[in-house]
Amino acid sequence: MGSVVLVVRLVLADVRRHKAQALMLLLAVAVATATMALGLSLRGVSDALYEQTRAATAGPDVVALSGDTGPDVTAALTALADAPEVVAHHGPYRIVYADLTTRDSISSPVVVHGFAETPGAVNRPLVTSGRWVRNGGTVLERGFATALGVGVGDRVTIAGRSYPVVGIAVTAATSIYPWAAQIGPGGGPSDYTGLAWMTRSDAWALASAQDLPVTTALDLKLRDPARTEAFREAHPVSTVRVTFHSWQFKAQQDMVILRNSRPILVVGGWLLSFLAVTGVAALAAGRAVEQTRRAGLLKAVGATPGLVATVLLTEYLALALAGGALGLTIARLTAPVIASPTASRIGDAAGLTGATVATATVLAVAVAVLSTLRPTLRAMRTATVTALTVTAHRPRHRPWLTALSALLPTPLLLGLRLTARRPGRAVLQACSTATTVIAIVALLAIHVQPERGYGLGDSSALPNLRGEQDRLLMLTVTSLLIALAVVNTITLTWTIAMEARANMAIARTLGATPGQVSAGLSTAQLLPSLPGAVLGVPLGLGLLSLFSARNAVDPPLSWMLGAALATLLATAALTALPARLAARRSVAQTLSAEH
Repeated sequence: MGSVVLVVRLVLADVRRHKAQALMLLLAVAVATATMALGLSLRGVSDALYEQTRAATAGPDVVALSGDTGPDVTAALTALADAPEVVAHHGPYRIVYADLTTRDSISSPVVVHGFAETPGAVNRPLVTSGRWVRNGGTVLERGFATALGVGVGDRVTIAGRSYPVVGIAVTAATSIYPWAAQIGPGGGPSDYTGLAWMTRSDAWALASAQDLPVTTALDLKLRDPARTEAFREAHPVSTVRVTFHSWQFKAQQDMVILRNSRPILVVGGWLLSFLAVTGVAALAAGRAVEQTRRAGLLKAVGATPGLVATVLLTEYLALALAGGALGLTIARLTAPVIASPTASRIGDAAGLTGATVATATVLAVAVAVLSTLRPTLRAMRTATVTALTVTAHRPRHRPWLTALSALLPTPLLLGLRLTARRPGRAVLQACSTATTVIAIVALLAIHVQPERGYGLGDSSALPNLRGEQDRLLMLTVTSLLIALAVVNTITLTWTIAMEARANMAIARTLGATPGQVSAGLSTAQLLPSLPGAVLGVPLGLGLLSLFSARNAVDPPLSWMLGAALATLLATAALTALPARLAARRSVAQTLSAEH
């Protein structure tokens, strides 16, 4: 217990001394794990919302639809309701295909279900606002009403007739908005359609007066809901055309709107994790000398190498696990909003699965270990006397390199020396820049994709919800990546400046100006950023090709090159301030501190 208490007290003391670094690690891991957990949990959350909506609305297990009408269709569907596997049914009822226009002149295709004023045992839409259907009024599906901006008390025009909206409801008998049509008038697929309910008499009068296409439907509740496929195969209908839609199909259709959301979040989570590793590694490198001295002090008072490694690693592991827990909490709270962008489903999202929690935890631990393992091992292996007297390393003297470097401008010379002394750091900076450019290229690619809106005529009136979802998520992930890249760039610049303060002070004694030293520190970041920005463009296009459709449009080359150039200019601007502050430090003070 004594060792545990000692480790905890030392970790807490170090966190209090370095609050800013601790906060950066916490937030970086939280952002990465939240993004990853969201991507991994979308499927489960979507299924949970559908199941809760289905339970609350007595959703059918199978919906049988026929684009034909007449006595033969009614008889064929009624025969399905008499099957021994069926325990309850609703219908047959009519589905009328029409157009709807709001008071704001927003138009959309709509399917009108003719229902009884008292719902039956199967397919009972849940009214979330207002009341159920009555003669002369209509109820709109909640996702459709939200997209239209229509509420209870508003009036809508359906097939030229004006109706008051008496209620808003949800159902699991159809797919989420905008896929309420299920089948078209001729039995084929039909997309981008809203749902409304009327009384049976109103729906029949609407279809008869306007000569509108009509589909006949029947909702079935099976004895074993899992055997929907077996039911369809056991009851083929040969006399009329009948399409079967199972509840499994509708749950799967809910994920169509999230088809691109999962890869955006999962890949974004990995990219954010990489930037988190880069940033934490820069922090650990900046504190390497301090940690080495600290390890020497612990060894001097009797600590074993194992205890030293435990103290140094526990701080980062504890902060990473706290960040992972915060990220999982964020994912749990935001998952329902992302998983149900159309408001067509109700319920609370289920908790994150064990696999998602385990993956996020492993990710948090990996960020901490990969970032700090090397400096921890170096501090642990350093001899006690050496650790307590650690000073700046004397660079090797190579006459040919000195003669060659004399031909270079002073800022470029200083930048090349700093880059050559820490090649691993340069690789991290290049990868960080490439990651940022990859995200920007992906955002540009989503922006240029052509999309068809859901409305009639003016396609901008009802925008494509899946496209909006993809753009919003991509913008969010890209913004987070850019924010982490900004912090990493500033941290790397400051770390290099602190490690090279003795060399920069010597350069100033030999005639280098503070401006040249500042430019040299910025150059040390720009040199590896250049290949990273160049490689980011083809890597971004390659990554997009793995997930995009075959007819996807690539963003203009000028846009992508502009993004790479803007990233380099932003890097130069971000490195200017910390480099300038480091270059203004007194030469005498720096050299005396390093003596």
